[in-house]
Amino acid sequence: MSSPNNNRRRDPGGLSSEAVLGLVAIFGLAVVVAALYAAMHLGHRLAGTGVEVPADPFGVVFGLFGGKYEWPGAAGWWVLGGLVAVVVTLGTLVLVWRARSAKRRTRVDRQAAYMGRGRDIEDLSRKAVTAKAERLGVTAAPGLPIGLTVATRQQLLSSWEDMRITIAGPRTGKTTSMVVPCILDAPGSVLTTSNKRDIVDHTRGPRAERGPVWVFDPQSVANEPPSWWWNPLTYVTDEVKAAKLADHFAAGSRDPGAKADAYFDTAAQDLLAGLLLAAALGGRPITQVFTWITRPTEEEPVEILREHGQRLIADQVAGVITAPEKQRGGVYGSAQQMVSCLTNRQVAQWVNPLGDDDKRPQFSPEEFVKADGGTLYSLSREGRGTAGPLVTALTVAVVEAAEELAARSRGGRLEMPLVGVLDEAANVCRWRDLPNLYSHYGSRGIVLDTVLQSWSQGAEVWGEAGIKKLWSASNVKVYGGGVAEVGFLKELAELIGDYDRLSSSSSTSRGQRTVSTQLHRERILDVDALSALPKGRAVVLASGSRPTLIRTVPWMGGPHDAAVRASLAANDPQAEYTMQQADQELAAVAAAEATR
Repeated sequence: MSSPNNNRRRDPGGLSSEAVLGLVAIFGLAVVVAALYAAMHLGHRLAGTGVEVPADPFGVVFGLFGGKYEWPGAAGWWVLGGLVAVVVTLGTLVLVWRARSAKRRTRVDRQAAYMGRGRDIEDLSRKAVTAKAERLGVTAAPGLPIGLTVATRQQLLSSWEDMRITIAGPRTGKTTSMVVPCILDAPGSVLTTSNKRDIVDHTRGPRAERGPVWVFDPQSVANEPPSWWWNPLTYVTDEVKAAKLADHFAAGSRDPGAKADAYFDTAAQDLLAGLLLAAALGGRPITQVFTWITRPTEEEPVEILREHGQRLIADQVAGVITAPEKQRGGVYGSAQQMVSCLTNRQVAQWVNPLGDDDKRPQFSPEEFVKADGGTLYSLSREGRGTAGPLVTALTVAVVEAAEELAARSRGGRLEMPLVGVLDEAANVCRWRDLPNLYSHYGSRGIVLDTVLQSWSQGAEVWGEAGIKKLWSASNVKVYGGGVAEVGFLKELAELIGDYDRLSSSSSTSRGQRTVSTQLHRERILDVDALSALPKGRAVVLASGSRPTLIRTVPWMGGPHDAAVRASLAANDPQAEYTMQQADQELAAVAAAEATR
């Protein structure tokens, strides 16, 4: 919370009317004196009168009106008229500029003066971020873009040690101003998730110039054909990773906020982990797991586990098979719901080979993180029965492969950072361990930005404690407006802080005028202002820096404009409409900036 000493400002209403009139009178007198002085000097020189005008402006003016000095005739009037015309023109231009600027400014821009700027946000400056990048050995790019401060138009960036979280409601410009710029400015490999095709259409062209592009689209979100495949069981190298993969299926199969059954859901998840491990050890496709689940008395997975020395897990699976019929049916039924997405033939094409002569390339997370410049788009629709568990599993497989590579690299970090933009994370990438791992990944050169539409979205997936942990572990927090959750906005308003408003009032009694001042503490941005944050504005909270108000910078009109438009034209079926929208938004931004 801000203290009165370092955040004291005058009343936002400005000076009193008496003070304004006084300043206008002083300024007007100075202009008149200067104009007359200039007219006397230049007029006598042009007229060639030979009169020496002294250097004291007030002496010249008083001498002129007192009859001590003569007016230089027509030459003086021409000079005076020219000066008056110049002053009137400049005054008109200033008034027009102020009127247009005031019209274009948003209602919250004034509050930027009470928020972070200059040294308050020095750690986010290009100079500081570039120094960090050089220290880490990353010379391709200093960091990821955040935006421009409203107060000073200073560019802000996050470093290659900063983990990010972005919370912004629908239609607030997340894709154009936050997601797309981060993907395009990433110097190395990129991993991104989404439930829409727009990110692929915007960035596929520019990213293809840096390395191979992989679009994982088992539900035809972007109508991508299955030209490659990934075997999720390559991730299952032991019982620990089998349990993790089972957890992804369990998390993706439940409705957000639904409570798990204390016995059946836990037992089903343990059974699924055992079957996944058996399929991996036996070299079976992942769809075999669903087949086993539909046959509760099938002993084959137990035999495979015992053949490979996994006796305890074999006993666990066998215990469910030999359980009473109702108990066994409940466990197998719950497990069947968890892997229901495997019944979709379209999904199966992405995670199974198409016969023995399948010539499609197989995706390898380990090879992907080794080859700098590749891009992986993981797409899925939201809801139960979707490919969300597979998107989560693929995301985790890539991140953990990057972590293992970092552990073998100099300094325990990736030489080239891996950027992960988890757009729509709460819908398509329900990674339950993410809050616990967030801060750790920052030290490994794995830079993640979790993008949510609201605080409650995160709470449904990770719980209230989990989303708080994720929020606290993020070095850079961006709020882009469009959220109507009072509890979250109240906490955000408290984090932004207060300012002390110094106002004055005057009163007259018995011919004596008294002026008094009052100090009022007020919120810089209250709940209503945060909820209705104008489009193009965002609040940034970073570790060690004061909260600041920024202007988000869309890709339109930037260095990637031509490349993105070419990518849209090549990939977006509604390219003409999409670019028309981009042009309209760019025109609006340009019109607003032209008046600042």
